Amino acid sequence: MDKNKKESLFVNDGIEKPEMINNKAIDSYKKLNRNKELPEDEFIKGILSGNRTILGKAITLVESTLPKHHDLAQRIINSCLKHSGNSIRIGITGVPGVGKSTFIEALGKYLIKQGKKIAVLAIDPSSTISKGSILGDKTRMEELSAMQMAFIRPSPSAGSLGGVAMKTRETIVLCEAAGYDIIFIETVGVGQSEIAVHSMVDFFLLLMLGGAGDELQGIKRGIMEMADGIIINKADADNIKQATRAQAQLSNAIHYFPPSPSDWITKVDTCSAIEEKGLDNVWETIENYVSHTKNNNYFNIRRKEQSKYWMYETINSELKSLFYDNKFIKSKLKIEEERVLKEEKTPFLAAYDMINMFFNEINKKK
Repeated sequence: MDKNKKESLFVNDGIEKPEMINNKAIDSYKKLNRNKELPEDEFIKGILSGNRTILGKAITLVESTLPKHHDLAQRIINSCLKHSGNSIRIGITGVPGVGKSTFIEALGKYLIKQGKKIAVLAIDPSSTISKGSILGDKTRMEELSAMQMAFIRPSPSAGSLGGVAMKTRETIVLCEAAGYDIIFIETVGVGQSEIAVHSMVDFFLLLMLGGAGDELQGIKRGIMEMADGIIINKADADNIKQATRAQAQLSNAIHYFPPSPSDWITKVDTCSAIEEKGLDNVWETIENYVSHTKNNNYFNIRRKEQSKYWMYETINSELKSLFYDNKFIKSKLKIEEERVLKEEKTPFLAAYDMINMFFNEINKKK
């Protein structure tokens, strides 16, 4: 073969292959010190400036069960307390499938257009088997979560207070200090959680469906009596007539309920969250309620009563934890349990004995 002849196949020089690892990105990540715990003053400064990342880290501290995190969280909350209290706290409840997340996203977007900053504290039910939680509210509220004026924080219920995270009340203080005007608290809609949410909000909103009986929806009269507003959601397409009929029926039924201590008559409206219709009426109702209760001072009285309620709830919770976390009690609890099962002791006597053992054990350490 003639060496001077050019081969018919040859390879051009390609572009230089980039490095597999982006060292600049790694250096930038290291500078952020994401895993480094911030000092207390930086937490407070970040929260008050509205830094969502630091707010999220602070809420993680609040939810942590580690003693060192608990102490730091309480100091941060106490420092933020004087900067809180300026929001409207709204509880949203209703059975699964009524459209709570869709409604909150639609109303949240509507309020952001009005110049409001929105925080959503969504409680996700934890599995009683795996203890895990999906925490999917950011996925369900995709558009709202992408907005700069919104902060969405899903929290696992961990079985506390019938589905409401025990730390939600403290998280409200942090969100208010961060400058959020409206705080939404979404319940899992399974009973006791409604009572807990009602004890931490200014306005309690019940979502219902038109055309579904009370038995089918699982909504009890007690929950309806707690509601400051009732919305018939999904009032669109073929459901409009059913929603209108349900609105009329509920409006009549409300007159048979005992008068509210706020001297407010619950209003029933219809709404289509998916079509974003009727949101202006919903917000007008909430504004009218806030104005009404501030004028007769019920707004402030209710907040003070709620603070007192949560002080006692926290005492009960901490005492319960101290009892069950005590090593001596853990060693004796199974023994007493066996005695009860063998009918050697009544449950009441066993309980009294365990409590006496607990106090005796505490006194020994003094």
